Amino acid sequence: MVPAVPQPHYQEENHPTCLGMDISADTSQSQAPEEVNFRFSCEGHVRFCWNDSVGVILPLPQNVKDYLLDDGTLVVSGREDPPARSQPDSDDEAEEIQWSDDENTATLTAPEFPEFTTKVQEAINSLGGSVFPKLNWSAPRDAYWIAMNSSLKCKTLSDIFLLFKSSDFITRDFTQPFIHCTDDSPDPCMEYELVLRKWCELIPGAEFRCFVKENKLIGISQRDYTQYYDHISKQKEEICRCIQDFFKKHIQYKFLDEDFVFDIYRDSRGKVWLIDFNPFGEVTDSLLFTWDELLSGTNLKGDFSEEALEQDAPAFRCTNSEVTVQPSPYLSYRLPKDFVDLSTGEDAHKLIDFLKLKRNQQEDD
Repeated sequence: MVPAVPQPHYQEENHPTCLGMDISADTSQSQAPEEVNFRFSCEGHVRFCWNDSVGVILPLPQNVKDYLLDDGTLVVSGREDPPARSQPDSDDEAEEIQWSDDENTATLTAPEFPEFTTKVQEAINSLGGSVFPKLNWSAPRDAYWIAMNSSLKCKTLSDIFLLFKSSDFITRDFTQPFIHCTDDSPDPCMEYELVLRKWCELIPGAEFRCFVKENKLIGISQRDYTQYYDHISKQKEEICRCIQDFFKKHIQYKFLDEDFVFDIYRDSRGKVWLIDFNPFGEVTDSLLFTWDELLSGTNLKGDFSEEALEQDAPAFRCTNSEVTVQPSPYLSYRLPKDFVDLSTGEDAHKLIDFLKLKRNQQEDD
């Protein structure tokens, strides 16, 4: 089951609804921090707004941010069940501790945020009791595995805290939001917000990512590229045409930038719904494209009919057979980072240390 976005509410001006950013990275390399902060944040999406029935934005208090970044906090705030007792570090320590109801017994308690908890729960209740949470930019997609339901569907603040405290994406938003910006100007002051969307179920095979350069739609990629969907291969010209029409009617020349990425959902009736916006740059997953192709414009001719090509159709890419099916890119986040670095060779120092350890073990044998 994947996190989903409700069908959006259209305002009188017929602008498509955007329920906030959803990126698994930081910012666009070609922009200054001030531009990124405005364009790719909740404030920057005033033009693509929604009503209170599908989404709520709450300012994130500083003490909540501090709690989410605190590695030493082992229990999750907001739980209704009693706080868990601290665990001994060794068997010897366990023998020395006498567990009892004595007031001197060591316990761990999470900080509480009564006012914020009330606001969040009221928002969740107003959205039907289940929400999809995220910050200004990122959602904790890398942490779905730690939830009891193995999804990003949250019903309480404690569900949200568990995902946020377990997510590298959320930590990066807090600690390195402008790491890829090349502008030398000082980083602007960030006002973090908790974005809650109404939860509903969507079919992963109906989501697509669209790439726009200089206000021109240049590429469309299947969003869940790790799986093969037969209907996409059979209907790709129709899907591409629907997305093009939606882009020209609702988004083109209306967004705050001329280079950007947006995600859409095409339902069973062929109607297109806007999900999110993303920065146009290497920090956004290019899926079945490469950023060299998208930035240079090479190899972006669609394999459609001559009529479609004459109309300057964007390149459309999807997984064409079950042979190319891949594991989820988020699976690696279930493993300790050291294991992942060793398996991919991304950290040469760890690999060298590992080889030295293996050599020493062989010499001892």
